[in-house]
Amino acid sequence: MADCNDTLRELEAILDRSVDDELSVGIHEHLEGCSDCMQALDFHAELRAVVREKCLNDEIPADLVARLEQCFQEDFDGDGQIG
Repeated sequence: MADCNDTLRELEAILDRSVDDELSVGIHEHLEGCSDCMQALDFHAELRAVVREKCLNDEIPADLVARLEQCFQEDFDGDGQIG
């Protein structure tokens, strides 16, 4: 079974559906019992949707891309906790 570290590290891969079956099962089992990780997944999914919608009409400024990348790195502080 995956833990918070595994889950947070693989958020983007989960959303892309690019994790292997075994890891996917473990992560989804973890998500069922961990509201913090589920909130992080929901946030990333919603952020992706907003960015995707915005990108359909406007070019994303380079400084915004850099800030978003920094936010994603800060989401995971290395001990399984968000923030």
